Amino acid sequence: MSASVERERYGPEHRPLPFERGTDGPRVVLVGVDGSRTSLRAAAYAAGLARRQGAGLVVVFVSSPAPYTGMISGVVAGAVQQTHDELAAELRQECRRGAEELGLPVTFLCRRGDAYAELCKAADEHRADLVVVGSSEQAGHRLVGSVATRLVRTGRWPVVVVP
Repeated sequence: MSASVERERYGPEHRPLPFERGTDGPRVVLVGVDGSRTSLRAAAYAAGLARRQGAGLVVVFVSSPAPYTGMISGVVAGAVQQTHDELAAELRQECRRGAEELGLPVTFLCRRGDAYAELCKAADEHRADLVVVGSSEQAGHRLVGSVATRLVRTGRWPVVVVP
């Protein structure tokens, strides 16, 4: 249930390096961020990898509404939306700053919906060669699976899970 997608580009235009046998690595690195410590470490890892490989970086922020969202009042829903907007603005600013400092082409996507589904969709749309995510810090995910586990099981891209 993706209501809207925001897309912004920062830094230089992505120009893939010419193919060179034995040195071809990822050309597009996609990283999922949600503001957690592990997702921010994943973003730092992905940015460093993209810079070293001469790849483009796609940063995807997915706001996943809680299951009870439909039952909350307008005031609470407004507060939830405001929190989402503030976090998106902070992440957007960090992407812009990082793109300028590293000279790295960065695309920032802001989406709403299921994190797994939106990351898969973004990886397909941008033809990601690698997906980077942070490990889940929620204890229940060890039992029922996390976004990272689901991405690995999908098997369409190499997935790096950053602790």
